[in-house]
Amino acid sequence: MTTRQPAPIIISASRRTDIPAFYMEWFMQSIKRGAFEVANPYNQKRSRVIATPDHVHTIVFWSKDFRCFIDKAYGEALKRLGYHLFFNFTVNSESSWLEPNIAPLAERFETLSRLCERFGPECINWRFDPVCFFTLPGGEATHNFQDFREIAAVMRELGIKRCITSFMDHYGKIKKRLSKHPGFFFLDPPMEKKVRILERMAEQLTPMGISLATCCEKEVMAQLPENSSIRTSECISGRLLTALFGGNLSLQKDTGQRVKQGCGCTRAWDIGSYKLQPCRHNCLFCYANPSKDTK
Repeated sequence: MTTRQPAPIIISASRRTDIPAFYMEWFMQSIKRGAFEVANPYNQKRSRVIATPDHVHTIVFWSKDFRCFIDKAYGEALKRLGYHLFFNFTVNSESSWLEPNIAPLAERFETLSRLCERFGPECINWRFDPVCFFTLPGGEATHNFQDFREIAAVMRELGIKRCITSFMDHYGKIKKRLSKHPGFFFLDPPMEKKVRILERMAEQLTPMGISLATCCEKEVMAQLPENSSIRTSECISGRLLTALFGGNLSLQKDTGQRVKQGCGCTRAWDIGSYKLQPCRHNCLFCYANPSKDTK
């Protein structure tokens, strides 16, 4: 087993599962031990990631449900230990098809408000992700934009300034998952439509003081006008984290992410596990391994 001790580092918790919603007790136990034991999801090689406050610049949490995180005051406990915290909060339109186990939108707004109050809106990215087009059983073609304007208005009111989005990737595991839902089909819109969608989103967000960035959409970005306000996202941005919290961070890109597809993230150590910590949201478009896929 290797020991990784770069200092300072960014811990990502996590792209692979929803730790704030389901695994914070495990997370805090690892923090107490001062390290995470992490298995590479591709080759299963195990590494030990030192996680003491003197080695960690920022912990970046990714979630669709921060209720448990807030109710049990995990964030306050981490701050008392000396950690800086940043949040990628995915808030999509309500859809029992796409996100069957997600809290109602009103509850997510309440959670978001509490997160802003405790940690500041400047420490939160809003992810509207992914943009989905699909056909329901019966033939109705639709999408998940219906609540976008309402969500954006709440973000503006709370002072959140960044929106990150992407279009759904059509992975093989998703197609397999759809076999359990006869008559439901995801659609992949043509490039021209994707460009129009992003431009329309930016037109709505810009007057609200919210910037729009895309996650891993290099091909779509290449089709935007040169003067477009839409930028490539850094869901984990070393520049932003040092501006917020000071200190020094390497701005090296995270080569473990989809750099060729346009990922702009700064290098971070992801401590989650698809296999050991399956996400129970069971989102229909998920690229990971939702629990219902493994039953």
